[in-house]
Amino acid sequence: MITIHSRDFSSRTVSSLAAAGVSPLLARLFAARGVHSPIELDLSFKALLPPALLTGAREAAELLADAIEAEARMVIVADYDCDGATACAVGIRALRAFGADVHYLVPDRLALGYGLTPPMVELAAKLGPEVLITVDNGIASIEGIARARSYGMSTIITDHHLPGETLPEADVIVNPNQPGCGFPGKSMAGAGVMFYVMLALRAELRERGAIEGGREPNLANLLDLVALGTVADVVKLEHNNRILVAQGLQRIQAGKMQPGVRALFAVAKRDAARATAFDLGFALGPRINAAGRIADMSLGIECLLADDAGQALQLARELDRLNHERREIEIEMQESARQILEAFSADDDKQAGLTLFEPDWHPGLVGLVAARVREKLHRPAIAFARGQDGELKGSGRSIPGLHLRDALELIARRDSGLLLRFGGHAMAAGLTIHEEKLPAFRAAFGEVAASLLDPADLQRRIDTDGALDAAEISLETARMLEREVWGQGFPPPVFDNVFRVERQRILKDRHLKLELSLGGTRLEAVRFNYTEHAPDIIHAAYRLNINEYKGLSNVQLVLEHFEGV
Repeated sequence: MITIHSRDFSSRTVSSLAAAGVSPLLARLFAARGVHSPIELDLSFKALLPPALLTGAREAAELLADAIEAEARMVIVADYDCDGATACAVGIRALRAFGADVHYLVPDRLALGYGLTPPMVELAAKLGPEVLITVDNGIASIEGIARARSYGMSTIITDHHLPGETLPEADVIVNPNQPGCGFPGKSMAGAGVMFYVMLALRAELRERGAIEGGREPNLANLLDLVALGTVADVVKLEHNNRILVAQGLQRIQAGKMQPGVRALFAVAKRDAARATAFDLGFALGPRINAAGRIADMSLGIECLLADDAGQALQLARELDRLNHERREIEIEMQESARQILEAFSADDDKQAGLTLFEPDWHPGLVGLVAARVREKLHRPAIAFARGQDGELKGSGRSIPGLHLRDALELIARRDSGLLLRFGGHAMAAGLTIHEEKLPAFRAAFGEVAASLLDPADLQRRIDTDGALDAAEISLETARMLEREVWGQGFPPPVFDNVFRVERQRILKDRHLKLELSLGGTRLEAVRFNYTEHAPDIIHAAYRLNINEYKGLSNVQLVLEHFEGV
């Protein structure tokens, strides 16, 4: 059952924001998303939290500045997702602009797994680095850091994942979530963390007089990469992250972006001049991620590093091809997941957390299967694929009410031999187990999920921003909303009204097209991937969408859900 629920907001906050010049509708939306002051709506670059607040940033900058002066070789070890790729590109582009000798490596997902493992250090050692830097990984790499130090390498961890009880003995750790770090922006992505380290490095080089006048790199040129990594990693868009995304989008819209980003917009057939966070998360991000899921993330990184437009376009086309291949494989995996879930019972408390496994599933795509299952059944889900040496590689997605990494930690404490490795966030996590332990893990995950989740958490709910007047459902309103930054933790607006259904028909055998009326106003609406007949009067949750056809633009309601009245 799905319920429609209007978000709560403070009328006092709405009045305060409106008094500061915010439109009444936006004031309501912002208040419902936890904005308390007009200061939180300042998305200018000067409103960014200062790098000095980020523990380890200055120490990392000093170490890097020393290495640049000594002409020491550096190697960045990146993660194989979009955040890792963009963080790597930020680091490579900035460090080379500062005169560093820097190279990168990214692990093969199937052969080496996640993070700075000892085998990954062995590969890095062949490049002869004196400084080893991780981006979007490393906070759990205790053995990897130890191996790197045994080679005499200086080590810098830049990461944002939640740490375990023991930290690696790196020379410097930069992670807003490490113990003792007072940086307010705890949800920053890996690309954001690396950007902050580069800001600190620039400040350090300024103090040393190491940057010649007029030749200082403009790090704002990297904000398109930071925005892409931030949105694609689905981190919470708290104020500081919204600034990073807004600034990146402004540069993209103005045509100021890396050639690779421009090429990705082209192959995705998206208009960069009207770029939104949705484009970054659902058009560009998946194409970068496709490389790490079914091929080699070096393709994605090279696309982001390319300075030649032709080379960038060639790489973007290959990423686009891989994304189409990824979709085809994912469709097959989803179908087998559907068959597995036919035995699912929503009334079974032991199935509050779902575990799925098929021997022929692709290990790079199990996270997408878990996400689809989570969306369809509103249950935390973990999907496994075979790895090497009798291991299963799992990726999970959760729902509000269950912190997935904490749930895995609880399982590990109850049975120390069940999980080989795990890590992640509240809403997404990865893990490795022995295949023979799968039944035990399935039972343990179901029990832990049932114990941590309230029954109300398992009921799907659509949170809306209340009703709109007929006059507010307009192209002007839709464009106003499109200009704002929405995303994880700052969700795009969804409204709900009662409408009369005047006409309805099925489009392409897949989508329900409707003509609705509200207060005498006729409105176009669509519900995608839905073919059931709608009642005469419906209570619908919807988004405002701009539909463009043959050069004409009009507002269209995209229905998320409706029920008869």
